[in-house]
Amino acid sequence: MKKINLDYTAAAPVEKAIIEKMLPLLTEHYGNPSSGHSLGEMPRKALQEARENVGRLIGADAGNIIFTASASEANNLAVKGFAKANMKKGKHIITSPVEHFSILNQLKTLKKEGFSITELPVDEYGLVHPRDLADAITGETILVTIQAANQEIGTIQPLAELVAVAKESNVVFHTDAAAAVGWIPVDVQKLGIDMLSLAGDQFYGPKGTGALFVKRGVRLTPLVEGGTQEKGLRAGTENVALIAGLGEAARIAAVQLEERAKEAAFFRDKLKESLFSAIPYLHLNGHPEKRVPRNLNISVSFVEGEALLMRLDMAGISVSSGSSCTSQALKSSHVLSAIGVPPELAQGSLQLTAGPGSSVEDIPYITEQLAEVTNILRSMSPLYHQFMKEAKQNA
Repeated sequence: MKKINLDYTAAAPVEKAIIEKMLPLLTEHYGNPSSGHSLGEMPRKALQEARENVGRLIGADAGNIIFTASASEANNLAVKGFAKANMKKGKHIITSPVEHFSILNQLKTLKKEGFSITELPVDEYGLVHPRDLADAITGETILVTIQAANQEIGTIQPLAELVAVAKESNVVFHTDAAAAVGWIPVDVQKLGIDMLSLAGDQFYGPKGTGALFVKRGVRLTPLVEGGTQEKGLRAGTENVALIAGLGEAARIAAVQLEERAKEAAFFRDKLKESLFSAIPYLHLNGHPEKRVPRNLNISVSFVEGEALLMRLDMAGISVSSGSSCTSQALKSSHVLSAIGVPPELAQGSLQLTAGPGSSVEDIPYITEQLAEVTNILRSMSPLYHQFMKEAKQNA
């Protein structure tokens, strides 16, 4: 059976060059980077090289990169760490309702601890408007955390304008850029960003790797205490091999960013064109143009996304019906709800993500299978039959 992966957001293969970068640090150069003897020399060099590569990818100084085990951990260190360290200045934090749960859930926790949280409205595409941010800032506001791009619908936020608004009031700005870094240009210095979270597996690095950029002068309280690693912000011996893999992935992404984005967008647009031509009553979720190049998110009317997912999987096609962190929950996506997609339409959502194995030659098969599965499921849908009956009566 043909195997086609359209869920590269959840997981992607690690390139051979990245694996080769990691292996020596698991064998001959296995030392602890904190050791003062010669066994720690190569691991220390590997950490520094990775820091430089990650920094180069996002326009940051290497010394401002803190390694974590994921973007979720980086988000927690940024938001909770900043809130704890700066609560005497104020206890108001601004965010959006379409953020990843690693932002939203910790803000719920902070709210229980006495912080005030404002969720800005988003439009039908998931965009936050700078004027709404300006209106929400008060004298108590200490932090704005708004994503660079949405992990589910792909919409890219107007970061430059949002950061400018925050800076007018001297408010620190953090962005979860896990869905953006490696796919669109992101430069923390040009944008004026104070903190940025990223995930290595989102640009073909190993899973379990992440990093947080922290601008010099921004104070954080560590979440993990016990040692001086990572400037005292994340205690514990560094996973040098995985960090080296993250660094190599960042180096390759910086070189190939434009080419990768172009190839992914070409495949995505061809797939979209084919699907919308062959299958009626499809709905595009997210901004039609201001979106991450590899992301296509659609809703198939009158069917349920989980049923689509399972039947496509039987045909050898892997897709997602939401973010990988929520795919086990049979409820409407919080992102789709926030942008006003009706629950019955949100239930039929599919996230299709291009990656290194995506080929336009597979598009006819993908289209054929999705059309076939859609027809089968709609034939069993009372809502579809009622809709078609009313359509004939109104014709």
